[in-house]
Amino acid sequence: MLPWLVIAALLFIVIALWVKIRLLERAFDEISEGLAERLEEDTNTLLSLSTRDPHARHLASELNRQLRQLRAQRWRYQNGDRELKEEVTNISHDLRTPLTAIRGYLDLMSRENLPPETRRYLELISNRAEAMTRLSEELFRYSVIQSSQPLSPEITDLRAAVEGAVAGLYAALRARGIEPVITLPESPVTRSVDRAALSRVLGNILGNALKYSAGDLEIVLTEDGELSFTNIAPGLDEVAVGRLFDRFFTVEAARGSTGLGLAIARTLTEQMGATVTASYASPYLTILLKFPQ
Repeated sequence: MLPWLVIAALLFIVIALWVKIRLLERAFDEISEGLAERLEEDTNTLLSLSTRDPHARHLASELNRQLRQLRAQRWRYQNGDRELKEEVTNISHDLRTPLTAIRGYLDLMSRENLPPETRRYLELISNRAEAMTRLSEELFRYSVIQSSQPLSPEITDLRAAVEGAVAGLYAALRARGIEPVITLPESPVTRSVDRAALSRVLGNILGNALKYSAGDLEIVLTEDGELSFTNIAPGLDEVAVGRLFDRFFTVEAARGSTGLGLAIARTLTEQMGATVTASYASPYLTILLKFPQ
């Protein structure tokens, strides 16, 4: 009789342990799933458990405390980021009026009969005023883009978009002695993108080629939606190329640049669900856009 009692007791202990383990597994699954949901979604709800196990509930309590701190930090960051974007937008907008007036007065002065030395200084001032105007315009556009306004995607032929962008800057390219070599597939390459955003991306990348190209530009679009821009860029190196998409980054070869063109291109590209990268194989710079199906 005694052995059967021992076996029954052991069996009871095994069953109790198995139930305990299953409850803990369920609690950990609830914690894992709940934590993933709350990190992905902007919600104020906290973790809750169905088990009464004190250790699991203590773990959930600690995670809830960390979630509260994370949410507070996220709120401060979002609030500060929003205020910063609004200030940048306001400042760049407020700069337009005085800069327009300054450029107008400078234009009037340039029509006067001035000594050569005075005219040289006037040209220097005009160049700096023009650079400030470009910077304020790019700041305004960048702050608007960063405000995460929804895009309006529609089916667009990438071939036609490339042809239109090149045609729009063809005179500027020819003025720099650049004759683009364009390779496009015979059939349309359609993607769902925002046409205005795509036009800005292509324009900014072509503008980058105007700054850095040594007189060449090859544009290749594949049927898979990969669009590359390649040119000789003697003023660059691997370190500079790695920073091309950074805000306000410029190199000596691109004087007068605001350093926002490619940053805007990357932001818009990512908002459309595409990717943009830059690579350098001396002396060739390649900017590659990938538009997934």
